[in-house]
Amino acid sequence: MSRRSAYAVVVAAVVDAFTEKSDRFALTFVHHGTFGYVAGEPSAYTQPLYGWFLIPVYWIFGRSWESVGLVQIAVAAVTAVLVFEIGRRFLSVPVAVVAALLATLNPYVVWHDVHVNREILDQLLAAAIVLVTLVAAERRSWRLAVLDGLLCGLAILGNTRLAFLPVVVAAYLVWRMRAAGPAVAILALAFVTLLPWLIRNEVQVGCLTLTTDARALWKANNPHTYGVLASGRWIDAVPPLPGAPPSPEQAANTGRTAGVDECAQEDLYQHQVVEFWKHHPGEKAKLAGQAVRMLWDPRATETTTNPGAGTRLDSLRKWAEGAYMSVLYALAIAGLFFVPRTFLVLALAFFAYNTLAAAVFAGTTRYRVPFDFLVAILAASALGRLAERRA
Repeated sequence: MSRRSAYAVVVAAVVDAFTEKSDRFALTFVHHGTFGYVAGEPSAYTQPLYGWFLIPVYWIFGRSWESVGLVQIAVAAVTAVLVFEIGRRFLSVPVAVVAALLATLNPYVVWHDVHVNREILDQLLAAAIVLVTLVAAERRSWRLAVLDGLLCGLAILGNTRLAFLPVVVAAYLVWRMRAAGPAVAILALAFVTLLPWLIRNEVQVGCLTLTTDARALWKANNPHTYGVLASGRWIDAVPPLPGAPPSPEQAANTGRTAGVDECAQEDLYQHQVVEFWKHHPGEKAKLAGQAVRMLWDPRATETTTNPGAGTRLDSLRKWAEGAYMSVLYALAIAGLFFVPRTFLVLALAFFAYNTLAAAVFAGTTRYRVPFDFLVAILAASALGRLAERRA
């Protein structure tokens, strides 16, 4: 019901106020058959999964707040079912229902699930990976390990920050199953899932890569980043690299796309990041600490570039999320002592991975939210134990 209420309130602003590259790629594909910014010029300047998700939505239903909002509500409902199934493996059915509700009623999730928001798929896939991993370990199943690899590959196509998540899942299965075969299957299937996209980029764009948008990594790793984030802005406000050519997105916005070399730009910005890490380790350490704080801050990350920034809506988003997650964090800490070790190890491994990814790139609420269902399950376990003691 909460999602339907949010859906009714946001109306046409759903699509127009929250847009990203995937939205533009999907529109270009629907109208011109090209996955990129401009017709006839394929691009790898994005993580493709969410764009692929939007293509059939726009093609069948059109680009509208109704189509995006309702389809993503359906995705959120599937995620809630997966969270319930995870919880049901070691919690009572009522407590598993509570876990699913805690995960899906998160104020940040309720708001963003009805906006153009690629993390909706990150959350779905993360929940699916956790469920399949737990079942694969319990049943010692090779087939489920193969499915796990496929899901990990899809997760990477949705978010390159998850590029090494298959290693975490594989290591967990080695620990649980005392066999290397399923772990190898996960790594192999994850790579096979990525291969068509990698080959497409080699053939159509010119380089074997997951994404040519190394500029995003550079924006999170340069001498200006800390000050920009500390001032309440996002990394998009980082000053451009002196002498750098226009990004594919900037070139497309001006209509001057001739001569844009995505692969050369990828090399340029990757080199700049490595040089920053090499010559400014102290600054990088500060950035890593800042990123971890921003990732785990219970309040929704507030930046001056948010739609509605500085308004009551922005304050409501920030403090409603802060109050909700503060309670959930406290309950989850207690829940650490009540869940089986097999689930605890996997949950902590996912938290550690996400924290490390934030330290390398950047931290913000939307990067934490895909894993908040694990916090919800831990919190529900604490509530379940409290209910048992009072019974």
